[in-house]
Amino acid sequence: MAELRTSGERTSDERTDRRTTDRDRRPAGAFPGGPARVCLLIGQLGLGGTEKQLVLLAQGLRARGIDVHVLLMFEGGPREGALRAAGIPVTHLGFVSAAAGARMLPANAAAFARLVRQLRRLRPAVLHAFLFHSYVTAAPAARLAGVRVLVAGRRSLGDFKRGRHVMLAVERLATGMTDLLVANAEAVAEDTRRQEKVSPDKIVTVYNGLPDSAFAPAAPTVIDTTAPVVLCIANLKPDKGHRYLIDAVARLRDQGLPTTLALVGDGPQRRALEEQTARVGADVRFLGTRTDVEPLLARAQVVALPSLHEGMSNAVMEAMAAGRPVVATDVGGTGELLRDRGVLVPPSDGAALAEGIGRVLRDHGLAERLAARARAWSLEHLHVDAMVDRHVQIYRELLERRCAE
Repeated sequence: MAELRTSGERTSDERTDRRTTDRDRRPAGAFPGGPARVCLLIGQLGLGGTEKQLVLLAQGLRARGIDVHVLLMFEGGPREGALRAAGIPVTHLGFVSAAAGARMLPANAAAFARLVRQLRRLRPAVLHAFLFHSYVTAAPAARLAGVRVLVAGRRSLGDFKRGRHVMLAVERLATGMTDLLVANAEAVAEDTRRQEKVSPDKIVTVYNGLPDSAFAPAAPTVIDTTAPVVLCIANLKPDKGHRYLIDAVARLRDQGLPTTLALVGDGPQRRALEEQTARVGADVRFLGTRTDVEPLLARAQVVALPSLHEGMSNAVMEAMAAGRPVVATDVGGTGELLRDRGVLVPPSDGAALAEGIGRVLRDHGLAERLAARARAWSLEHLHVDAMVDRHVQIYRELLERRCAE
């Protein structure tokens, strides 16, 4: 059996005119020296972690007096309403996926032209693109539109690009046209430096941010069980490792520690996981997609994340903010979050997960210490204000550098 460890144990004139125009239209109260206008570009606005962070960033920038516009490549989604409610304009550009067939190339050429026109009309000081399709599209568009500063987000490890030489070549070309990359974890930054041969001074790390609601007390939701609840919030996809977590709770039952596993999320692995649950006879509740994260966290005795690959997990961050002990696999940026504040186990190891969860459930003092440390650290480092202020500082420094050229 793999050794269990806590994470702390792991060893020309036009440019001048443009600057003047931007400065003149800067809203009252704008962050000192910050941009007057920022455009954020993303594919869609579903319930994923990156989409959530974009909404929080957009709302925070607007609260600081910066004019924000969100540009969507493909489609909207459930988070679009939050932007519109905050008075943030959202523009649909009309890109289509490969499923459009022969229509894809002309449709995307028209959408790209629309993006360039929007940027020329809005004249943002900064264009910040999130996720692969957005940042490789943003690079040529920003050049054609004369955007002064282009920032690209790196939100996950680059495993999905391994062996895909065309994708890597396009990405490196786009990176060459980008002023700065922003990673959401040191592990993501290191992976980017290694895979894309990016110099250290071209990438910085800014942790994801959490809103006030993530830290507020919540009444627990009802889950009809007398057993301890192990909560996992993750889309039901192969790389999230749910099969090892189901194996772990079955092992705990056999060891005399029955638990109820609550799985929040949906995805292509649901049927296979339901079949596994029936085979092993574990108490697993498939709760589907949920937005009431805080009450669910309040009900859980342990939060588990068995991912095989991970960038920076919003689910782990939210559990820390709620003061819940976390057992997670030591992948990506998870170790950065849980160092001395959680239990880390190797990926793809149901026995190690079972041991980690069992240790926390049996040792209430350990559970309380880990939860308290996690909450205190998250209050200091993971609040949305820290995330937004760091982005504004980055934008300002890049604009100052551009003005000095």
